[in-house]
Amino acid sequence: MALRPLGRRGYAAGALALTAALTLTACGSDTGSGTTSATASSGAAAGVKVVQPGKLTVCTNIPYEPFQFKDDSGKIVGFDVDIVDLAAKKLGLTQNIVDIDFAVIKSGAAMAAGKCDVAAAGMTITDERKQNIDFSEPYFDATQALLAKKGTGATSLEDVKTKGLKLGAQASTTGLDYVKKQGFDPTEYADSAKELLALQAGQADVIVQDLPVVLTWLKKPDIAAKFEMIGSLDTGEQYGIGLKKGADPTLLKTINEEIAAAKQDGTYEKIYVKWFGKKPGELG
Repeated sequence: MALRPLGRRGYAAGALALTAALTLTACGSDTGSGTTSATASSGAAAGVKVVQPGKLTVCTNIPYEPFQFKDDSGKIVGFDVDIVDLAAKKLGLTQNIVDIDFAVIKSGAAMAAGKCDVAAAGMTITDERKQNIDFSEPYFDATQALLAKKGTGATSLEDVKTKGLKLGAQASTTGLDYVKKQGFDPTEYADSAKELLALQAGQADVIVQDLPVVLTWLKKPDIAAKFEMIGSLDTGEQYGIGLKKGADPTLLKTINEEIAAAKQDGTYEKIYVKWFGKKPGELG
């Protein structure tokens, strides 16, 4: 996400504190709503250390459509889910998804505490996060966007400032970090859904969020009727799959190999078009 964590998204002490609290904050899903259909095979997964036998346990933070969210049946689906499933199937593991606070993910505490094997949460790779998390090779090029109620007349962050508009951002994200560096002190919201609700309720005039998330929101007629994207912020971000520091080298290697293979054989493009409606490089 691009959460500050992300981006979505000095952390060592915080990570330890969060680790201690994990048993109270984590909300696991070993049942069907958070599990993909990959067939488990203990033989194929031999030699890979995982927190639950036969499963690749994945920490995420929902909703973050179209990267990970619940469909009408309650199953967790999305771009990130499909990308991780490539590695899960290669290892003969069933992907099991745990919905948990993003701050616990980005700090590395969730994986350090053995709550999950990997994290796939629209998470931007940053030097700060690399102190506590190992990352896969980048699997998505990200940027930020500004979503505003119609009629503000604003077309940039500078306009937001000069017009005195109320700015909102998702907590622990790179979008939040970016606008803070531009001199803003936005209202922070725990997740993307709460951020959007704040905009709809008039608590914020403009919000900053990852571009694919904003574009997905605008596909919904009730949102498109009242709100508009007023600008994009090219922050040069890239998402990575997070792993515990010093993670199992076979797991990291498999994830990287499957991302590379998918990009080469056309699978990545198919997944991309499935969730974004456009080919890589055409988004926005």
